Amino acid sequence: MRNRATTLILCALVMLVDGYDLFAIPLALPHLVKQFGIAAPDFSVAISAVLVGLGGGALFLAPLGDRFGRRPLVIASAAVMSLATFGTATGTGVWSFAGWRLLTGLGLGACLPNVTSLVSEMAPPGWRAGTVTLVSCAISIGSVVAGTITPVLVARGGWPALFLAPGAFTLVLTLLLFLLLAESTKLQESRAGPKASLLGPFEPQYAFATLVFVGLYTVNAFALYMLNSWLPTLLPKAGFSVAAGSWMSAGMQAGGLVGGLTLSLFLDRSKTVAALGTAYLLVAAALAMFSLVPAQAATWSILLMIVGGGISGPLLASMAVGTGFYPPRMTSAAIGVAVAVGRLGAIAGPFVGGQLIRSGFGPAPFFLALIVPVLVCAGWVLMIPKVRKPA
Repeated sequence: MRNRATTLILCALVMLVDGYDLFAIPLALPHLVKQFGIAAPDFSVAISAVLVGLGGGALFLAPLGDRFGRRPLVIASAAVMSLATFGTATGTGVWSFAGWRLLTGLGLGACLPNVTSLVSEMAPPGWRAGTVTLVSCAISIGSVVAGTITPVLVARGGWPALFLAPGAFTLVLTLLLFLLLAESTKLQESRAGPKASLLGPFEPQYAFATLVFVGLYTVNAFALYMLNSWLPTLLPKAGFSVAAGSWMSAGMQAGGLVGGLTLSLFLDRSKTVAALGTAYLLVAAALAMFSLVPAQAATWSILLMIVGGGISGPLLASMAVGTGFYPPRMTSAAIGVAVAVGRLGAIAGPFVGGQLIRSGFGPAPFFLALIVPVLVCAGWVLMIPKVRKPA
């Protein structure tokens, strides 16, 4: 019991680091532009590098955890993340930042699927999906922490402090992982059976499960990043101040955290389809309401919290659902595929949103357009009962 609780806490801390790292460069960007005199758009390669690395690490490195164990992959990945985060603090130009962020992404991509698999396999009986969702909420907490402490760190140590502080934290965490992290007993038992290859999730008996898992995760990521990327731009167009828009955007993120926690209560009670389906339908209704109600802070804040809860929350929950589609010997490979392909959705969402805004879409039409991917997610949810149980 103690090993389980310790391992789950350590996994949550790794998720928190993941959440921080994904937002580190965007938060540092205004300071980098000022110091190096480089135009903000030129840093896009550094921002994209972490996503490229994350996809590559998830697809090619994370599956090694199915063969060699979750513990060594998580520890090694955390060490790489610490090194790369320290390295980012030494960056002197776009390409040096891009190189360090690519290495950071590789560590994140290798780590996240194995941490998720380990949580799934170490969860208390009857609480697998709920535990995965709960621990995954630490990613959202990490992004909140990043935004909260940025002014303090910059005031004390300039922009490098944004990377030196988490680098030190991750280094200490790596030591704790080495000393305290337990290995998955379910994975050890599963190794007695046939070995899974990197292409295990595409074997005939798991191909449909992979299609549903990856399809749901990718379309959800598309919708989430489409909204997150352009909400700060859309709200001022509706008449809100920049400050009010920031608070409303933060409220939406809080809604996602609440949504994830709420869904976790239903996932292990045979109510996965009903819970996820209801969440997506509530989001669709809330998005439609933006065209019907006046742009007032109180009303739109409530709607945004509902939208956040029904888009961000299910993205966390979909990872928990997906781990139940496979035996332990291939869960890291399957999650790696979902994370890698999901990056395409995360990249496409902001691009499509930008095209809509460039075409003259205001807030209400933009929100109506967002209903389409949300309903597609609901369609994927209806496919979940057709997925075969793992062998």
